[in-house]
Amino acid sequence: MGAPAQVSSKPCPAANRAWYAVAVLTVAYILSLIDRQILSLLVVPIRRDLHISDTEMSLLMGISFALFYTLFGFPIGRLADSRSRRNIITVGVISWSLCTAACGLASSYFQLFFMRLGVGVGEAALSPPAYSLLSDYFPSHRRALALSVYGAGACFGAGLALIVGGIIVAHTSAGGTVTLPLIGVSAFPWQLTFFIVGLPGVLIATLVRTISEPARRERKAAVVLPISATIAYIREHRTMFACHHLATSMMAVGSYATLAWIPTFLIRTYGMSAGQAGLVYGAEVSLFGSLGILVSGWLCDSLTRRGCRDAHFRVGLTVCVLILLPTVFYPLMPTPQLALALLVPMTFLKPATYGVAPAALHQVVPNEMRGQISAIYLFVINLVGLGVGPTAVALVTDHVFHNDNMVRYSLLIVSTGAYLLSMLLWGLGLKPYRRTVDQMKVAIGSTA
Repeated sequence: MGAPAQVSSKPCPAANRAWYAVAVLTVAYILSLIDRQILSLLVVPIRRDLHISDTEMSLLMGISFALFYTLFGFPIGRLADSRSRRNIITVGVISWSLCTAACGLASSYFQLFFMRLGVGVGEAALSPPAYSLLSDYFPSHRRALALSVYGAGACFGAGLALIVGGIIVAHTSAGGTVTLPLIGVSAFPWQLTFFIVGLPGVLIATLVRTISEPARRERKAAVVLPISATIAYIREHRTMFACHHLATSMMAVGSYATLAWIPTFLIRTYGMSAGQAGLVYGAEVSLFGSLGILVSGWLCDSLTRRGCRDAHFRVGLTVCVLILLPTVFYPLMPTPQLALALLVPMTFLKPATYGVAPAALHQVVPNEMRGQISAIYLFVINLVGLGVGPTAVALVTDHVFHNDNMVRYSLLIVSTGAYLLSMLLWGLGLKPYRRTVDQMKVAIGSTA
């Protein structure tokens, strides 16, 4: 992976280099979300051709990806604290892209599940090193916006996956099989989707190689701290970390649940086609979701510059308060137009902490352990969010209501409960976070 990066007391890299790195990593993040999210528009044809239930489908969208994504995150995060973060990301992009394309060769549920595990392994190599790398490109009072721009790639990618997936499904909904070009293998039409969204990743990996590896700043030593030191730091600030990780996890439950099942909700409840649901909801996610992330990042940086020490937690708390009303009412609307109208504010708010939450961590975590703690953070939110969110909705639909068309009420129950818990945890974490910020300032000074 290359030689360990050196510690530096130099100022941040030039702004043009820093924002170029943000742009390239955001493109990679967009690709990762397309590869991750494309399944939500393929529910109908995959269930039909592989003869599986909503619960089995939810495992493909959730735990099959989250299992290895979370397990591999920590060792990769530890590598990111000592080795070239650019090289780690490059290898990850190539890996998940090839596994996504390989999903197009899967002819059984087990094969598709196995390939989704591979996608999770590859994507685990993106965000921990990306968070660490971007934090060395920007000073502390600008990190929330930079990481929010990167986080906006999640919404843009997920929305684009819905749009592209909807168009493809609209042309492959008849069933039957086709012959894949070049390799001559017979496959279901929906399997072509995985080739279309997976193979461009090789080009994106080449683009990642064009960014530079910044010197590591705000760091006391050139060596990586032992794992025991990271564990000791987490234990010392356990209340703050617990509130942060669990609050963001509950937001992730609501976010992944809706992202996975709203297209199906629109199809089952209002009779929309997959193409219509993907186009309309995908456009909302891309536009309003990305805008929400950027606005929250800008707001957080503004509050931080004004001396608000708990700005990151206050933004999270505010988001949870505001999102409750549209979350409760959009599934109950009698028409798709009203439901989609209420989905606008919900879509704006639900990903709003994608950049703020990791920026909150990097405000209070020593550089020597940022990759590791970022990996732990991603481990928790993805294990809970991806592992619980989509599957919880499916379980309520299958085993409480016993009716596919009741998915609207499953979404209401799961999402509302998750956001209420998140709101409570953000509030409980305000005081511990302020205390940790003050201790961090004393430890490293105000050099950032």
